[in-house]
Amino acid sequence: MLYKFKSKAASDLIMTAPVGDRLLRVMGRESAPQGIFEVAAMPGLMAALEAAIVTEEAAQRAAEELAEAEGRSPPRRAEVGLRQRAWPLVEMMKRSHAADQPIVWGV
Repeated sequence: MLYKFKSKAASDLIMTAPVGDRLLRVMGRESAPQGIFEVAAMPGLMAALEAAIVTEEAAQRAAEELAEAEGRSPPRRAEVGLRQRAWPLVEMMKRSHAADQPIVWGV
């Protein structure tokens, strides 16, 4: 399955199901073939994504520091982190919020 997020304020955004599902979970939403992000909810959704990004990056730094303190090789970083995965959706939300336009998918 693919997610195709649409807004009148931005270009369409297509994500694979695993990425879209993860971002929806981070924002407190259920995975669903159809949905909407209302304009009023966008600041909270963006804040949830940013909090998850900060948490992921802090956990990575902590793991690297622990490995260094124990004399081990640092753990591998994810090739594409949450920051990179969420950025297009956050940008779409910023534009949509500024234009007072909802974001929909699956319609």
